[in-house]
Amino acid sequence: MTKLANRSYSRYARDAAKLLGLMVRSARIERGFTIADVAERAGISRGLVHRIENGEMGSSIGAAFELAAIVGLRLFEAEHSTLAHQLAMEHKKLSLLPHSVRTGTTKVIDDF
Repeated sequence: MTKLANRSYSRYARDAAKLLGLMVRSARIERGFTIADVAERAGISRGLVHRIENGEMGSSIGAAFELAAIVGLRLFEAEHSTLAHQLAMEHKKLSLLPHSVRTGTTKVIDDF
């Protein structure tokens, strides 16, 4: 699969990525970690840490979440048990929804 060179993102998505990057950077600095420290602990390059902290949209979400965990940034709730509870609730909700979404292929005759 080829990567899109000029993919457009919504303003909300761009702002959310920048906010996450700033929060990771702030937490990293507060804890006294260097970029090299967190890159080594996460198993990623220092360049990727820079890109995540700058809010670049092409960065891996998994790497961004790992950085957040390493610097102690809780993204959803303050307690791990609350996050586990939210995960369980989402799984329950998804179990009630259809497994796939299909568009109708039947042509509607609407000429009365």
